[in-house]
Amino acid sequence: MGKPLNCIAFVAIFFCLSLPSVHASDPDVFKDLSGTLNIAGGTAHIKCETEAIKRIMRAHPDVNITIAGGGSGVGIKQVCEGLIDIGNTGRAPTPDEISRCNLKVYKFAVDGIGVVVNPKRNIDNISKENLKKVFAGDMTSWKDLGGAEGSINVYTRDAESGTREVFWSKGLEKGKIAEKANFVPSNAGMKTVIANDPQGIGYISLGVADPSVKLLAIDGVFPWEDNVKSEKYEIARGLYMNTRGEPSPLAKAFISYMLSPEGQALVKEHGFLPVK
Repeated sequence: MGKPLNCIAFVAIFFCLSLPSVHASDPDVFKDLSGTLNIAGGTAHIKCETEAIKRIMRAHPDVNITIAGGGSGVGIKQVCEGLIDIGNTGRAPTPDEISRCNLKVYKFAVDGIGVVVNPKRNIDNISKENLKKVFAGDMTSWKDLGGAEGSINVYTRDAESGTREVFWSKGLEKGKIAEKANFVPSNAGMKTVIANDPQGIGYISLGVADPSVKLLAIDGVFPWEDNVKSEKYEIARGLYMNTRGEPSPLAKAFISYMLSPEGQALVKEHGFLPVK
């Protein structure tokens, strides 16, 4: 059956840098570097990249790296404005964004997006047609999905979210999301609200999912690693790092580290599919 996904990986699209090779045993690519690297944007990236940052800063005390969320739209906006060095996105930047901001784009992981409910909810599968009806607000009772009585509380992400864009496009086939849906600011926030709401349904990066929420099959297909890899489970996307123009030495080193054997091992450890 495989297992649920859980972290990050790496490959370049649109543009490709000449990146120094690194070894799995040590983030030596940061040797002789110092200063601050600022990263922000997509929230699916945070857990895995935070672990990478801890290892790098422990090995290289003269390097300071900050990371923040805000969503993919924030990552694009801030890197375009020169406010950060790397803008994380849970979707590929558009051709307009790439042209307008002179973006260099790096895909470093493949991530599935799973539909989640509270573990107390007695349901394991949902059809894509019913999924679209639920998020459109046309199906409002759990009884209609074969569960116990109770109204369905729909949770979604805001317009800045790459997770939302991919779920809307591939999961809902660009269908309606009800105006009454509750907005959640991050993948971690989605996990928390679903874990605490027995009536709730939402969607989440598989790199963030854990037993506090229940992942549903869609038309009988669970979002296990093998199903995402084979594309049998269709709601998946790349995770990207983006720089404005050629990356700074620190940004280049961080990208190289995430592509290294050690970085790719972290990607897999956190539940994403490595790209190398």
